[in-house]
Amino acid sequence: MNKNPVDAALILVFLYPLLKGFLLKFSSKNMKSDIEEIGGYISFIIGVILGTYFTKKIFMIHQDEVYAKIYNNIPEQVISALESKPILIYVLVMPIIIFLIYKIIQIVIDLINSITLYPLLDGIEDLLKGKSGFVKRIIGLLFQLPKGICYIILLALVLNVLAIIGVNDAYNGKLNESKVYGHICKNIINPITNSKLAKKIPNVINDSFKIVIKNSEDQPGNEAGKTIVYYNGITLSEGIKSNEEIDSFSRELVKNKKTSKEKAKIIYNWVGQNIEYDYDKVDKILDNDFTIKSGAINTFNTKKGICFDYSCLYSAMCKANNIKVRIVTGEGFNGSNWVSHAWNEVYISEENRWINVDTTFYKGGNYFDSSIFKLDHKNTKVAG
Repeated sequence: MNKNPVDAALILVFLYPLLKGFLLKFSSKNMKSDIEEIGGYISFIIGVILGTYFTKKIFMIHQDEVYAKIYNNIPEQVISALESKPILIYVLVMPIIIFLIYKIIQIVIDLINSITLYPLLDGIEDLLKGKSGFVKRIIGLLFQLPKGICYIILLALVLNVLAIIGVNDAYNGKLNESKVYGHICKNIINPITNSKLAKKIPNVINDSFKIVIKNSEDQPGNEAGKTIVYYNGITLSEGIKSNEEIDSFSRELVKNKKTSKEKAKIIYNWVGQNIEYDYDKVDKILDNDFTIKSGAINTFNTKKGICFDYSCLYSAMCKANNIKVRIVTGEGFNGSNWVSHAWNEVYISEENRWINVDTTFYKGGNYFDSSIFKLDHKNTKVAG
């Protein structure tokens, strides 16, 4: 039996208006009030969807020509403030855009309802005169379905926002286990709020990145007392191990570039464009099956892998060009909850700083030295 409180809450908010509609029967007056309320919910949901979409397009990705023009016309003081504190995009800019869209849509929906649905409801009430109470109850229940759907989507949106903020690990764990929440996020929230963007970002399935720490006393041939960390069944040194083919290819790839940043960006683009996310491997790792090889060499040969593999290959290709690079572990936000994840930090010698690079999320936007990188990456730990 499923005892997940998130599932229970979502199911209850969906059933509540249906039960209310059945008990109170169909009434034109009540339905008009409900439709006005539903119109507000629909306006808000559409406002959230469009507001989130346009905010991301303008302030986070701004690669398309139209959105780039809008972004470039924003005052430099505003851009500087958002880049220094990117969380302001979520807590200030996005709510304002959502509210403006919500109010516009609400006015349009109210106008349409007044000349279409309200007269129709009066006609239905006339038709139901003389019908049995049970028929009116069933009609009342059916007319509450849109309200139930709005309720469950609204609650899922609230839960999603709280997940982005990061309440605590226990909360994230409950979301992770919730089948209803996962289904709504996968099929409604993520595809709509992110549009094509969500379909391009790999669905980093829960805990598909496994870290196991063992004492070498249990491992024959190793120095006693030494701690060994395994990432998806292999050590970090095994993961970033390269060969002559990778090294030669990497040097040839960036031979016309001079700075370490230019070279790092070219390698980022190549890995992001040519490596596909391996969902079959994810399923196996979730079952603690590490038979599919991990690391740079296998990823380069098969052109497939998961986050650790992307990071290992990126490291190997940077090292072939004498660029300082390291693998970072932490958590990434996959659109519905925070999951174990791995990415890179690369040292830009000419700027004397380390920058964040996530090749796994390449197809989802700019994840090379992005000012909003920390919005969907947290709990950073340098693996090596």
